[in-house]
Amino acid sequence: MAYYFLFPEKDTTIYSHPNRQDLNTGIVENLELTSEKGITNNLYYPSRFLVQFKDSEINDIINNKTNGSISADLKIFSTEFSKNIPQTQTLEIYAISQSWTNGTNRYNENPNFNNITSNGCSWLYSDNGTDKTSWTTSSFNTGTTGSFSGSDKGGGVWYTGSGFEYNQTFNLVNDFDINVNITDTVLKHYSSSHLSSNYPNGIPNNGYIIKKENDIFNNSTDQGTLKYFSLDTNTIFSPALAIKWDDSSYVTSSGATILNSGKLQININNNRKEYKQSEEKTFRISSRKQYPTRTFTTSSNYLDINYLTTSSYYSIEDYSSKEVIIPFDTNYTKLSADSEGMYFKIYMNGLQPERYYKILIRHDNNDGIAIYDDNYYFKVTR
Repeated sequence: MAYYFLFPEKDTTIYSHPNRQDLNTGIVENLELTSEKGITNNLYYPSRFLVQFKDSEINDIINNKTNGSISADLKIFSTEFSKNIPQTQTLEIYAISQSWTNGTNRYNENPNFNNITSNGCSWLYSDNGTDKTSWTTSSFNTGTTGSFSGSDKGGGVWYTGSGFEYNQTFNLVNDFDINVNITDTVLKHYSSSHLSSNYPNGIPNNGYIIKKENDIFNNSTDQGTLKYFSLDTNTIFSPALAIKWDDSSYVTSSGATILNSGKLQININNNRKEYKQSEEKTFRISSRKQYPTRTFTTSSNYLDINYLTTSSYYSIEDYSSKEVIIPFDTNYTKLSADSEGMYFKIYMNGLQPERYYKILIRHDNNDGIAIYDDNYYFKVTR
């Protein structure tokens, strides 16, 4: 079983506010869905944000690490929100149908556009404020669209229809983390089995646009602000594309002992405690009964290979924050077994470097569910 995390190659927020339609925010620590009040009126203007993951990295995972049968989740972590957020808030996620430039500009409360030229995409342009390639706003290609009002033309362009659009609704909550399964779209980039008549050769990977549902231009009501961590954050909460697949195998040695009840002693035998980010580490697990039955033998029972049940899983936590990085997932974190015992693999480049992580083991057995948290930890370095 495997989890592989990819981090964005670029992300930015684009603003429809009249004073910021040419603003690029390619290296800002936050992404935001805001509702900004006009300078000369009492109307509010929405923002949207874009995020894209590296094409070659996704292609490498699907074609070289899996058999093409994957599940992919878009994860974007909330940092703060305003008090006037509506009780029900729905976000929309679409696959972008036009390429765009990230840029290296930052947000400025009152930008002077006579002196600042955007070097990346904005509400008006998909590239920059010099070349000024506009987002498509009319004569859309088949299966694509955009949305704007009057002179507020721009704001991105995206694919529509099944497998291209997603949404997530929040109701009276304080947690606005985005966690949406976008497997269909990811596979439409790379898998022939997911192609459609409109796109017989697949679609280019231009990333995703995230917006509020039916974001209204020139709205007289403040719809509040949601802020999210960007790839430029100095925390562990960068946006991520979590790609998961099942590569587990459960083949025990002849006459194996399956530990399906009782309290156990679990150890990770080959943990070096420190790994380069480029490593792919297979962790080996040994297990035995904590209070073994007394028997008369000519060898130590500590040398026997014991196995956990087929319903056993691993989880990874950030050691300092206790944030769950990889949950106990009954579909994608199942432990494997071979003639040497139980094992699982971790791809270190899917974890943030210079941090410590903790391993937890879950064992579903005849007594119920047992969680083993015995301070098994390791560090990822650059």
